[in-house]
Amino acid sequence: MTGAEALGIAVSRLKEAGVRDPAVDARVLLASVLGIDRARLLVVAGEELPIGCEVDYESHVAARVERKPVSQIIGYREFYGRRFKICSAVLDPRPETERLVEVALEKPFSRVLDLGTGSGCILLTLLAENSAATGLGVDCSDPALGVAQKNAILLTLAKNVKFANSNWFENVNGCFDLIVSNPPYISATEMNDLSREVRDWEPRIALTPEGDGLGAYRSIIRDAARFLNEDGRILLEIGPTQASAVTELLQASGFEKINVWQDIDGRDRVVETTKTRKQLD
Repeated sequence: MTGAEALGIAVSRLKEAGVRDPAVDARVLLASVLGIDRARLLVVAGEELPIGCEVDYESHVAARVERKPVSQIIGYREFYGRRFKICSAVLDPRPETERLVEVALEKPFSRVLDLGTGSGCILLTLLAENSAATGLGVDCSDPALGVAQKNAILLTLAKNVKFANSNWFENVNGCFDLIVSNPPYISATEMNDLSREVRDWEPRIALTPEGDGLGAYRSIIRDAARFLNEDGRILLEIGPTQASAVTELLQASGFEKINVWQDIDGRDRVVETTKTRKQLD
C-alpha cells in the first residue's frame, strides 16, 4: 500500500468516526509512523509504505477512531515552540495556556513555583526563556512528575528545576518571585460537555476539582501570600467565565492589584496579581 492510499483510507475512517479534522490527523499520524516531517508526505505519498509501517499506521488510526488524542498517540505536543513528552498521566498542553507564559515573561523573576505542574510545560518553558531562573514544580501525581522530569532532561533543564509530590503548598518551603498554576477548573456538571478526547483520555483529577470548579483556586489563593516574595506575582489560568469569581477570592485574601488577561480568542484566560504591602505585615 502506498502512503497516499493509506492516507485515503485513514481519512475516511476518521471522518466516519466523527473526528473533527480527519485529514490533518491522518497526515500527522502517518508522518509520525514514517519518522518524517509532515511537509515531506507529498514527496513520499506515491511510495510503498516501509515494512511494518502499514501495521503501525493502522494501529495509530484505530486509536484515533477511539478518540485517543493525537498527542498521546504520537507521544508529544508542541508548546511555545518546544516539544513536550505527553501521555495519559498529564493534560495535553493547550495553545491558550501560552498566554500565561507570555504574561509571566513580561516581568523579571528568579525563582518560580508551578502548582500542579503536570507535563511541566509552563515551568520548563519559563526556565528555558529565562536561563538565570530556577524553579520548583509540584504535583500530587507521581506519574505526572515522572513525565515532567523526563521533559526537563529532554530540554536540558534538569539542573534548573526540582520536582516534588505536593498537594498545592503542602510540601513547599521558601518564597518565590512568581507562582504559576493551570489548576483543574471545570465544574462537575460541565464534564459531560467535554469532547471524548478530553473527557475519556485525560486525567480527571487535572480537569476538575469537582463541585463548582473553584475548589483549587480557593486552596491556592488561601495560602499563596505566604509563599511570595515582596512584589511577587501569582498567575492563574482560568476558565472563560471565572474571572469575577477568582478576582473576588483574591480580593478576600488581601490581593488588591488584579489584572485579567485574554487569550488569542478574546476570552478571559489568565488572572494576575501581586503581593501587596499590607500582606507583608
